[in-house]
Amino acid sequence: MEKKTCLNCGAPIQGRADKKFCDDQCRNNYNYKQYADNSNFMRRINHRLKKNRNILESLIPSGEDMYKAPKDRLMREGFDFVYFTHTYETKKGSVYHFCYDYGYLALEGDWYLIVRRKES
Repeated sequence: MEKKTCLNCGAPIQGRADKKFCDDQCRNNYNYKQYADNSNFMRRINHRLKKNRNILESLIPSGEDMYKAPKDRLMREGFDFVYFTHTYETKKGSVYHFCYDYGYLALEGDWYLIVRRKES
């Protein structure tokens, strides 16, 4: 009969034929590692998106729905133009990039129009 070993630590397993782990701690550690590896990529992207959204939100003055900001100010704040949740194209062809409910539109001369999406 073939000796089975724990999927987490490699220790010999005794007990049921379908047993995969030597104890509950090894089972929990193994499953945590699997989950962490799979979700780490998404966690980093979500963190980046939230940071971009917070930067856009912080630039719009209280009580306003839009604000113009130069690209270098966005960059100083740590904004990353690679990450956005969706785009919106107007009938005129302007393309807004959104990070959840805050978006931006590239203007001439490295300026950006930052907008807050109106709730419907």
